Amino acid sequence: MFWFIVSTGAIAATWTAAGLAALSAARTARTPQGAIGWVVFLLSAPVIALPAYVIFGHHRFRGYWKARRRAEQAVIATRNYTSAHSEDAQELPVNTSPFEAIAGTNVCRGNGMTLLIDGKETFNAIFEAIENAQEYILVQYYILHADDLGLALQKRLIAAAHRGVTIWLMTDSIGSRKLPRAYTSALEDAGVNLIDPAVQRGPWHRLRINFRNHRKTVVVDGRVGFTGGLNVGDEYMGLDPAAGPWRDTHVRLTGPVVQQLQLSFAEDWHWRTQEPVLDLLNWEAEASPQDRPALIAATGPGDTTGNGSMLYFSAISAAQDRVWLASPYFVPDQDVFAVLKHAALRGLDVRILLPEYADHVLPWLAAFAYFDELRDAGVRILRYQGGFMHQKCFVIDDTISAVGTANLDNRSFRLNFETMALFFDRASAGEIAEMLQQDFQRSTELSLPLDQQKLSIRLLAPVARLLAPVL
Repeated sequence: MFWFIVSTGAIAATWTAAGLAALSAARTARTPQGAIGWVVFLLSAPVIALPAYVIFGHHRFRGYWKARRRAEQAVIATRNYTSAHSEDAQELPVNTSPFEAIAGTNVCRGNGMTLLIDGKETFNAIFEAIENAQEYILVQYYILHADDLGLALQKRLIAAAHRGVTIWLMTDSIGSRKLPRAYTSALEDAGVNLIDPAVQRGPWHRLRINFRNHRKTVVVDGRVGFTGGLNVGDEYMGLDPAAGPWRDTHVRLTGPVVQQLQLSFAEDWHWRTQEPVLDLLNWEAEASPQDRPALIAATGPGDTTGNGSMLYFSAISAAQDRVWLASPYFVPDQDVFAVLKHAALRGLDVRILLPEYADHVLPWLAAFAYFDELRDAGVRILRYQGGFMHQKCFVIDDTISAVGTANLDNRSFRLNFETMALFFDRASAGEIAEMLQQDFQRSTELSLPLDQQKLSIRLLAPVARLLAPVL
């Protein structure tokens, strides 16, 4: 009798918890499809669904939002500074209002941009900046390995710390979960301020592994900054035999846009540690003679709207001639999927560059479930053949271009913290377009529909697409 009462009570408690979770999902899910999926899953299989919902179901960090509000004074100061360098909207070839609303700051002029198109170029430039640092260095990576490249970074950071340079370093607890304690201990012993990837803020935060800080940021002295697709690991230098040559893109930035990049770092640091660093950073920048209008859009689950998706939607919907996109993964939401088809139906040159090689099988498979509908609308799908392509960039006409960390998938749109550097000038668009044109020449165009792909793809692609909200 006792066991019957306990079992009945456990079942009742489980169903009650599942019902409450279903109500929460219906109220807070990012999309109607996501809400329906969670409600059905929770009510039909509560024993499995409840733990999954605790880990994957929440979509917004209230604590992160509060941390950003606490940094509002610095945000306003930075906005005021960049406003003094702001480009007159009438002088730009495109309406920048949606991008400024997404970023929460203004497009600023007086910026310099250098494209870095592989690991050698990227880390030569980053290491040179670190070696020339005089005041401080900010370092943030999703993945940091203790391999040859990671040790080369560690060596330079320790040397800079010994010169009296202040260093802040943080990594993501999921992406850098294999980073050994000995690596971080050596940095701490040298005086580097760091957040150990094994350390999370509280037990509830430990459960939210679905949210990841995917940003790759280096800022030196508030005068030069870097962001883009490359993490710190030997594979990003093309040394992984399976992936082959690694095709990726980073940018070196100078000018007022660097202040926007380091503001994102300062907000993330405050969220993770509750330690303010804003007053310790340089908020004055020297203008670059390149004078490129630019903007940093830092998006993530702390946003009140789906800013990652809206960024791509705003760029694609502004196109009048071409939309060229490069991403290692393609699992878009319905808004971006629809605007891509609409751009092609308008007669625009729409190209999506993706890797032939699969480093993560599920998103690679899911992409095949989208291709037929896109190709029917006139979108060209190009598969990169020269190794693994990991870059995240786009060119819209001759007016908008971007390089950053955000993939064309739901995870980057709504679950990850991401950074995109946007440019609103013909020179930047021309350089990125020329780079992509060379990538197109190393690619083959997808011509086979899904029903003519090999059996594993035909069977598994539609199944993988069902997981699109978390891929």
